[in-house]
Amino acid sequence: MAKLWIAAALLLGMSCAAGAQDFAVPPASDSRVSAGGASSSPGTNSLFSTNTYAEALMPADSGVFSSADDASSVPPPAPKFLYGSRDDYRFQLGVGYEFVRFRSAAFDANLHGLHTSLTYYTNDWFGVEGSVVGAFGPTIFANDRTKYLLYTFGPKIVWRGHRWEPWSHALFGGLHMIPQVAGGFSKNAFAMQLGGGADYRYLPQLSFRFNADYVRSQLYSTSQNNFQFGAGVVFQF
Repeated sequence: MAKLWIAAALLLGMSCAAGAQDFAVPPASDSRVSAGGASSSPGTNSLFSTNTYAEALMPADSGVFSSADDASSVPPPAPKFLYGSRDDYRFQLGVGYEFVRFRSAAFDANLHGLHTSLTYYTNDWFGVEGSVVGAFGPTIFANDRTKYLLYTFGPKIVWRGHRWEPWSHALFGGLHMIPQVAGGFSKNAFAMQLGGGADYRYLPQLSFRFNADYVRSQLYSTSQNNFQFGAGVVFQF
C-alpha cells in the first residue's frame, strides 16, 4: 500500500514540473522579444516602435512629422527693404522740369530747366538730400544768355503714406549765375533753398512729384529772394 502512495506522489510531482515549464518566462538575453510581444530587432517594423507609435497618436495635420518635400515646397518670403515702421526703399531719385523766377539789382529773368535730386533715408521719416537745378533764360547784355545753376545739400523730412508722401527740406549750397555783370562781381554765391512738395506713389518704384522752393542768394553784393517750382517723376530703389 505504501508503494502505491509513493508512486502516485511521484506522478503528481512530474506533472506539476511539466506544467511549470509551459509557463516559463523567456530568458532576458533574448532581445528579439519586446514588452508587447513583438520583435524589436533592428530593421523590423514593429507596431510598438517609438516612431510608429508616436505617429499613430499624432493627428495627421499636425505637421510634426511632415516630409522634407512638403517643407521645401513652401516658397521663401519675398525680400523686403525694411526700416523704421514700414517696408520701403531707401533711395529716391527725382527728375523733372523746373521753372525759376530770378530777380536781382542787375537783371531779372524767367528760366526753364531740369531739377535732379537724390535722397537717402536713414529711417521712415528722415532723409539726406542732394539737389541740382540747371536752367536757361533769355539773352541780355549784348546777346549773353542767362544761365542758372543751383546746387544744395541738406536734411529732408517726409511722411511716407500709402499713396501721398508730403515732404519738406532745408538745403544749403551755392549758386552759379551767368552772365557776368559789370563791376567785377563774382558769378558764384552762397544760396539757401527752403521748401517742400508731395509725391504720389503710382507704382512701388515710381512716383509723381510736385515741388516749390524759396531760394535766397547773395550775388552782386546784395541779397536775392527768388522762387522756383516744378514737377517730375521719382524712382525708388
